[in-house]
Amino acid sequence: MKKFFLFSVVLIIVIIVSFKLSKDDEFVVSEDYYDTIRKITIHAIPEDVLSDKSDSIKSIYAAFGNHEIWVDAENREDLIVQIEKSKQEGLNPQDFNINKIFQLEVRLDSLTLDEKLAYDILLTQSYDKLCNQYYRGKLNPDEVYENWDLFDKPLSMANHLKAAISSKKIASSIKNLLPNHPIYSSLKEALVLIDKMPESNFDSLKKTIKLKYNDTSIEVKEIKKRLVYWKDLDENNTNYSTIYDRSMFEAVKKFQARHGLLADGVIGYGTIKALNYNVATRRSQILANLERWRWFSRDFGEQYLLINLPEYTLHFIKNQDTLATHKIVCGKPKRMTPILDSKLSNFVFNPTWTVPPTIIKEDLSVEAAANRSYFTRNRILIYNAKNNIVSPSNWNPAKATSYRYVQNHGYNNSLGVVKFNFPNHHSVYLHDTNHRDYFDLSYRALSSGCVRVQNPLDLAKKILIKQDNERWANGNEIDTIIKKNKAPYYIKIKEPTYVHLLYWTSWLNASGFQFRDDMYDLDKKLYDKLRN
Repeated sequence: MKKFFLFSVVLIIVIIVSFKLSKDDEFVVSEDYYDTIRKITIHAIPEDVLSDKSDSIKSIYAAFGNHEIWVDAENREDLIVQIEKSKQEGLNPQDFNINKIFQLEVRLDSLTLDEKLAYDILLTQSYDKLCNQYYRGKLNPDEVYENWDLFDKPLSMANHLKAAISSKKIASSIKNLLPNHPIYSSLKEALVLIDKMPESNFDSLKKTIKLKYNDTSIEVKEIKKRLVYWKDLDENNTNYSTIYDRSMFEAVKKFQARHGLLADGVIGYGTIKALNYNVATRRSQILANLERWRWFSRDFGEQYLLINLPEYTLHFIKNQDTLATHKIVCGKPKRMTPILDSKLSNFVFNPTWTVPPTIIKEDLSVEAAANRSYFTRNRILIYNAKNNIVSPSNWNPAKATSYRYVQNHGYNNSLGVVKFNFPNHHSVYLHDTNHRDYFDLSYRALSSGCVRVQNPLDLAKKILIKQDNERWANGNEIDTIIKKNKAPYYIKIKEPTYVHLLYWTSWLNASGFQFRDDMYDLDKKLYDKLRN
């Protein structure tokens, strides 16, 4: 018993000592050393100097043996230049201590050792912050929006900086973290252009205005001024009369096209709403979009579906080549489609549709309670908790949410004839629709959250041909599957095909500034947080 007691005491002491050693081992005490190549002394960073710094900064210095990092003037100069250039990305150089760095750099030779070490840490903090904002954005999307579910983007800052310092490639190590997508580059160009524009002090136009070609109205002159301001109308060839003339008609169509509106030259609510935006608001919109692009994945994959919700457009892309473009319908503002990254798992031809809880509560229960023929009319079967079919006459509207509702497959099924599945936490997918007329509308935020695709069979065939050309090349097999199978028919997607449901409302192209309606009101919410 005595031996066991002594053994227990010794074991406890060993555990305590081991714990203390592991804690002490978190910081390696270093000494100054002389670099014979650069002929300078590299100073050690004392533990107490780093004690109040972030874990990221501590891990960076640990990778450098807790020594000075920014001893080479070339690396410091590159960092300073990149901080200054952060303004081009819509960021503020002051957030990265640019003024303080300037002041310390010019006094470097007169700084005490403690001041030099503090300056070194300041440079590291600025590099760390700049890289993170370039790679992940200034804000955390999960703290700004709901329904945001993008792929993770890990980055080992210690290894990243160590490689950059040793190779003296600080500038490229920072720039390479930015999005390399053409849309992001166009947004930077848009920011430069909009900063050159004079301030706009237009009064708001009445949203009830209705005008068409050859109309005469006092508002025409004011609208012409705005079209000239946004360079849709040539000022040198403009007659500022009250007549809606031919040159104004062409300018209105150009303006409408730049805003994703039906370019018919008819001025109504949508056109007036777009004309009422001032340059300051448009600039804030560009800044918000730059930030969101820094959140997006850097690598979309070799083959992917890129869906921009505000543009109501899907692009099928392989090896940076756009193979197909389709119109979409996305979630209405109260049932917004989530922003997410995923990967196609399978196609379902002749899908049945199980009515989701939100639609049961807000739509089905209300309409069916008013008229039980709702179920027959929509070919919906009612199942109770025991999975038995319940007749509409025995259905209890007071317990509507306790049933399961399934719509039979068919051309007029809510999902149409094909469904594109991909794993996600939001129970959304791409699918055909029985409301194919919606694709003719300009405003298409009309669904309950899922994304409806125009001509989805054409898209499915293109994806399957890339997967197995020999089987799917003639395109007839899919039609045969739909005709012959009365039950849902699944086809697994073998070739990795990623799905990116994203959100951007601004960019620049050959036609000028492109703006889309911010139907989910995400721009202002983000810009206000960026500004604060």
